[in-house]
Amino acid sequence: MRVLVVEDEVNLAETIRDGLGVEGFTVDLVHTGVDGLWAATETPYGAYDALILDIMLPGLSGYEVCRQLREREVWTPVLMLTAKDGEYDQADAFDLGADDYLTKPFSFVVLVARLRALIRRGAPQRPVVLSAGDLRLDPVQRRVTRGTDEISVTAREFALLEFMLRHPGDVLSRTAIIENVWDAHFDGDPNIVEVYVGYLRKKIDHPYGRTAIRTVRGAGYRLDPAGG
Repeated sequence: MRVLVVEDEVNLAETIRDGLGVEGFTVDLVHTGVDGLWAATETPYGAYDALILDIMLPGLSGYEVCRQLREREVWTPVLMLTAKDGEYDQADAFDLGADDYLTKPFSFVVLVARLRALIRRGAPQRPVVLSAGDLRLDPVQRRVTRGTDEISVTAREFALLEFMLRHPGDVLSRTAIIENVWDAHFDGDPNIVEVYVGYLRKKIDHPYGRTAIRTVRGAGYRLDPAGG
């Protein structure tokens, strides 16, 4: 298994390389974001089974490297490695297409376990911009557009639409929506889902004569992959 490590702390990078070598990995090392992006894109696609990517890098940040990789449709699993441990930092990494996140200092045993898990799962496509027909949502820029029109949505409406766009064509129950858009411990009125679906329809469907969000009676809601 071949891994690219992009880490500017040379001693740490070499420690990771040596440790992974003992575990049977073949490791390539680079120390800047620019070199990391070049290696991940210019090396024949599929050559790397996973990338270990630091966030604070010279040249290009790990965030930007990950964003550009996904924009170029390079879906190699990415494990972010960083000293930053805020929940917003983690959210940013996942929004940009990262697959996992590990905070320094870390357990090498955990690093290897997570790396093997990523490789077992493979490289699912994680487009930076989610779309259904001409309906598009950009998690990084927090933008929703329909065709050339930009649509203003609230944070909750954005979260609901993002969840639906990540599961196009699937029937999503109210329970699933609440657990993913609100939280698993939400104890308010479950009809709140119907209210927010209505809000979204008024913004992304009704003005355009579309029916992207469809009600599946007795089951939940479904987003048309074609955008309605």
